[in-house]
Amino acid sequence: MCNQTVSLIGAEMERRGITTVVIQLLRHIARAVRPPRALWVPYPLGYPLGAPDDPALQHRVLAAALALVEDQAAEPPVLRDFL
Repeated sequence: MCNQTVSLIGAEMERRGITTVVIQLLRHIARAVRPPRALWVPYPLGYPLGAPDDPALQHRVLAAALALVEDQAAEPPVLRDFL
């Protein structure tokens, strides 16, 4: 699924009352589509959680994405960088 479609689906799910977080590989798509919560990651297409066989990094990416849901002070749309 393309990055734009995932962001649009996230926005529609939010309108229906389901909280979402998008892990976004293309920052310009997140800026254009404005999903409610997006975490931009600096990895190549196809690797939203980073390199294979690196569970520590993958857990950090997922924890950062879930932290967007827990951050009640952040009003959507939110775009954060994972560095």
